[in-house]
Amino acid sequence: MKFKGYFRTVVFAIAVFATLWYILDLTMIDLVEQPLVVLGLAILLIAILFNGKIVNNLRETRANNLTNQERNSKNNWYKSLMKILTNSKPIEQEDDILLEHAYDGIRELDNDLPPWWIYSFYISIVFAFGYLTYYHVMDGDDQTTEFNKEMAQAKIDVDEYKKTAKNLIDATTVELMTEEADLASGKTIFAEKCVACHLADAGGSIGPNLTDEYWILGGGIKNVFNTVSEGGRDGKGMIPWKAELKPGEIAQVSSYILSLQGTTPAKPKAAEGDIWKAEEVEVIENVEE
Repeated sequence: MKFKGYFRTVVFAIAVFATLWYILDLTMIDLVEQPLVVLGLAILLIAILFNGKIVNNLRETRANNLTNQERNSKNNWYKSLMKILTNSKPIEQEDDILLEHAYDGIRELDNDLPPWWIYSFYISIVFAFGYLTYYHVMDGDDQTTEFNKEMAQAKIDVDEYKKTAKNLIDATTVELMTEEADLASGKTIFAEKCVACHLADAGGSIGPNLTDEYWILGGGIKNVFNTVSEGGRDGKGMIPWKAELKPGEIAQVSSYILSLQGTTPAKPKAAEGDIWKAEEVEVIENVEE
């Protein structure tokens, strides 16, 4: 009796915690960063266990005070339920359903099929008609069609999400940032990571001049993003910054670099690479397609 009570309390506590975890959208990080949440859950657990202990004691006390007749009447609901579900005859009435034939002295009872089995069979027939009508008469979507539709919608949802999730972008999905906050963040990153080789005004030193229209590995946000992320030319280009910067930060610094186009640095380095124009690249891409 005690074991059942404790087991019921533990199951209830798990159900409560799972519900709160889902509703409050908690994570393991929340438990580390928000100790008050841990404290609140601990107090709730203690309250549940304490309440379970009280309930178990009350039930045990009440059970000890019941007479035999009260205990038997308490279990009548279970017997009534089983009688409804099985429609079985009591042992005293089995002679009424005993069949005549016998096998090696073993005789058979002509029990009725249990009502739960009969009703389940009727429900399966109704379900079969509905299934047949939807999939074979009305040409409903089969599993393959449903899967393909869900995958297509999932791709659309992922693409839409990537447009707003800065740290999920890559060189193929990045877009030029023009918000002041993004450019300010890009300027800060440029001052920390890029000034040593390109100078504060991006005029170029060890690295090339970033203010003119000449580019070694291509201009435009996608090419600049890829260069910053993957690094420059093998052996003499800059290091890949993807290990230190998040994709969103790479997009910010790349956008800031492009915002410097046309400015006049104090000591501009001689042009390197080739003139890059977005229109020409688009034409080439269209031809290749």
